[in-house]
Amino acid sequence: MKARLKIILLACLVAGSSLMMTSCGPKVQQRKGSSGKTGWGYNDPKWGGFEVAEYVEQEAGPGLVLIEGGTFTMGSVEQDVMYDWNSMRKRVTVSSFYMDETEISNVDYREYLNWVCKVFLGEFDEVYFRALPDTLCWRRRLAFNEPYVQFYFRHPAYNDYPVVGVSWDQASEYCLWRTDRVNEKALIDYGFIEYQNDQKGNLNFNTDAYVAGKYEVNVRKYISNESERPVNIADGIILPNYRLPTEAEWEYAALALIGNAITSPERIVNQRLYPWNGHYVRNEEKANRGLFRANVQRGRGDLMGVAGYLNDNAAPTAPVDSYWPNDYGLYCMAGNVNEWVLDVYRNFTNQDVEEFNPFRGNVFQVLDMDANNEFIVDDTTGRLKYRNMTDEESADRVNYQYADNINYKDGDLKSSIDKSLWEQKQDGEAVEDIGSERMYHNKNAEGNAMTSLVNDRVRVYKGGGWRDRIYWMVPGTRRFLQQDRSSDDIGFRCAMIRVGSPSGVSGKR
Repeated sequence: MKARLKIILLACLVAGSSLMMTSCGPKVQQRKGSSGKTGWGYNDPKWGGFEVAEYVEQEAGPGLVLIEGGTFTMGSVEQDVMYDWNSMRKRVTVSSFYMDETEISNVDYREYLNWVCKVFLGEFDEVYFRALPDTLCWRRRLAFNEPYVQFYFRHPAYNDYPVVGVSWDQASEYCLWRTDRVNEKALIDYGFIEYQNDQKGNLNFNTDAYVAGKYEVNVRKYISNESERPVNIADGIILPNYRLPTEAEWEYAALALIGNAITSPERIVNQRLYPWNGHYVRNEEKANRGLFRANVQRGRGDLMGVAGYLNDNAAPTAPVDSYWPNDYGLYCMAGNVNEWVLDVYRNFTNQDVEEFNPFRGNVFQVLDMDANNEFIVDDTTGRLKYRNMTDEESADRVNYQYADNINYKDGDLKSSIDKSLWEQKQDGEAVEDIGSERMYHNKNAEGNAMTSLVNDRVRVYKGGGWRDRIYWMVPGTRRFLQQDRSSDDIGFRCAMIRVGSPSGVSGKR
């Protein structure tokens, strides 16, 4: 009961927002008037003190472009050259979100390493070494790529080239770090915290710990001096988390069918095979006719063309803002480097996909607490600890029965029916008909570990890279790799949810 009260208290802190006018920097605007349901005044201590922020549109975080959502046919490919039929076409809707204009570059990732080095090196060295990209990813047993091992990540000539040798795990850590740095700067600009250049170890700023009142190192003032409450989500200052895009988001953004849409009467006049119109990789526009639209391998042994007229002017990669952006303004959504997405890999079927924001990989979590019902702070990173929901906490839910839903509807009977029916089946006489666990689950019927190329730690990557043939540049194509592995032709870019109206215009008529 105490644990539940603690969670309710945090929810109240998030929902109830103090809207004090700051003395310097931007101002947090209070909503005027009173409740239309009770008549009690907003932001008035005499009437309960319910704090409500004035409506504000979400600001795009640094480097992000708004991707207005909509419906599209996911999984369209030119042909199934692999004969695995894992990209079945399905009509889905993706809500609006933000995505990086370009892939994360070497200089972007070195900025991250610089911060990690200053904060953790000497006290928690493993955090720094865990973040380092694998520069040895360039090595091939029958190729002389040693210069790239030494120079590609560090030399200023490659500052604006996409970072490679970064695993899915490392890319996800970068997203968390970026979230904290952007929100830290916003709070500094608003005057709530002071800039601190000597953060060390677990005393570094992170968003979750600050909102929960667990970060008090350089707090300048509170948003409510009466309750000494820090800024929270309901104040409209803190941005949502940066993260990797889902596979559906990435594919939708890459196709950029907004460029082929007639807004009235809501029609797409031409479908696309690539992130541009037409069936060719060369530019068809008169001014740039014949130039390659992307960094790709044209044929066996031809990765950049003939000296004097290099077809894509890149060997191996190209700067992240090369070629022409698609109709959302995104660069290199085909070619250059493949990109990690958020999803766990499974073969697609028509039965295992949601129509709205499809995604496989949900493991529902809650903040962890100690015996005193205090949120637990990680001794190394300073972040709040999360844990998976227990079966008891989700037992009475109708929308899910387990915390880990990675394996839901992936082929075996157990993950295709809800928990109550499964338990009834176990207690019944037809237990042998239930079916066996798939290799996806990494365990056999006796609970022993199994090995499979496809498991719960394998993630999807998309887009095609400088080593790939043109087929892989079709946004519907997909491949997979273990989330702790990396390659010389896989990079990433970040995304963020769009809160409020999908187009930036109020939905009121």
